[in-house]
Amino acid sequence: MIKKSLFLLYFIFLLGCSLFNQEAKTFFLAAETNNVEVLNKNENIASIPRGSEVTFYGQRKIINDQEYLLIKFYDEEYYVLEEQLVLKKENTVLETKLFVRTSTTVYLDPVSSKILGLVKKGESLVINGFDRLDADGSVNMYQISYQDEIGYVYSKYLVADEETALSHYDEEGLYQIHLARTNRLGGGGGGDLDYFPREKPQFPDNIMPNEVRALYLTINSVRVIDRYIDFAKENNINGLVIDIKDNTMPGYKSPVMEEYSPTNYERAPTSFENYQTAIQKALDADLYLIGRITIFKDSFYVRDHPESAILNKETKEPLLHNNSHWPSPFRRDVWEFNVKLAKEAVLEMGFHEIQFDYVRFPDRINRLEEEGKIDLRNQYDEEKAAAIQTFLMYATDEIHQVGAYVSADVFGESAHTYVTAYGQYWPAISNVVDVISAMPYPDHFSAYEYGFEEIVWTVPYELLTTWGEFAEKRQTEIPTPAISRTWIQTYNAIRRPFVEYDAEKIADQIRALYKTGHTGGFMTWNAAANLKKYEEVKEAFRKEY
Repeated sequence: MIKKSLFLLYFIFLLGCSLFNQEAKTFFLAAETNNVEVLNKNENIASIPRGSEVTFYGQRKIINDQEYLLIKFYDEEYYVLEEQLVLKKENTVLETKLFVRTSTTVYLDPVSSKILGLVKKGESLVINGFDRLDADGSVNMYQISYQDEIGYVYSKYLVADEETALSHYDEEGLYQIHLARTNRLGGGGGGDLDYFPREKPQFPDNIMPNEVRALYLTINSVRVIDRYIDFAKENNINGLVIDIKDNTMPGYKSPVMEEYSPTNYERAPTSFENYQTAIQKALDADLYLIGRITIFKDSFYVRDHPESAILNKETKEPLLHNNSHWPSPFRRDVWEFNVKLAKEAVLEMGFHEIQFDYVRFPDRINRLEEEGKIDLRNQYDEEKAAAIQTFLMYATDEIHQVGAYVSADVFGESAHTYVTAYGQYWPAISNVVDVISAMPYPDHFSAYEYGFEEIVWTVPYELLTTWGEFAEKRQTEIPTPAISRTWIQTYNAIRRPFVEYDAEKIADQIRALYKTGHTGGFMTWNAAANLKKYEEVKEAFRKEY
């Protein structure tokens, strides 16, 4: 009798195992959001990232008048609705329509940095698919329908409903501050820009020093980089800002230049290999390397692409402004070229950070605009400040992908309480980039700026204390301000009175900046990167502030 009972139990066990294995099937969890709501064994709500692989064994159960399927996920049992299971991972994203929260770039594909176009805040998008799911169930880029083509948009700029898309991020009423700053100079209004929090990365294999003290090096300086490296190591300098491309001064024979701007390629004085060798010396010396690229002042690019230049309507030729030609910041091919050049410099040369200079429209062109004498090539009907911010969003998204930081140079004027005529507005830029690098050179201010009784470049400490307080106030008006690392005047004043900027005046600038909260470090602006001048003022670099 005991043997029969044991045999019967064994037979039932084998039958159960057979049925259990026969019914087992692999599925993926699907949803319209990052997480799939499921029920645990106690029938309480839980969540699992969509895209997760689960196993279904054929068992079903009615809970609250709905039929649920029993699944296993990491050896835990859950109940899910049948529509939450799909056979292929590419079917796990169920969104069919989303709305644009922040005007953003449409890419041709997820890998090439090529730009297809722009979608604006509040637009609805048809969703066709996605490029990849991250471990938390979030989509990296959605595949969308765009003007009879297929494009890609980063998911972080999209939301599920139109009302949310049209609203503005306004924690603690900060948006109201910017909304009140209207378009009075032609650069755009503060309320037309984006202030949503941005993730500021920390790359484990690329740690940015808390305080970067950097010398500026021209392209010609790279040929004798050993001298600058020696000076840096002896004088409390831990970084270098090195030109990759200045206006009419390309740094090296870059394959990206060869593709996008043959004139820049032909005029580059240094081979790819020699430039790379020089940069490697600085890397071997453990210096933090910042690659400087001028963006929207590039006469050589205009020579290659006159269709992308700001146009003089009277001559039908590219506008010559301050003896230079300017690619329009509205033109996406200009964005593409410079960002691909930046990525190449990170991947092939090893730069830790890319710094964009001339991230603006030309200054003092208002009258030409008002009189209708120039064409800015505004293909998407954008405000200037919006185009600058959208470019920097594109640039940071792309350059972060290759593990480097992004900084932007801005005029000192951008720290004031208005959007500048040339499209720079401190809060809109600082909220996006990793480092904001202002250029408040004392001899660039009006002689009696801020009501000073002395000529301001004769008293740099007092001047930059006042300016620094303005700039620090702008930093408090956004949720994710960039590190403030400032350029300092490292040359003698070029206006009367021709004050010598010795070590004391260099130190005065740094003390004032640090006192007012701009403690991310400093960079020495001397257009010739004159090592003799650096030697003369080295005591300022040796100090602790």
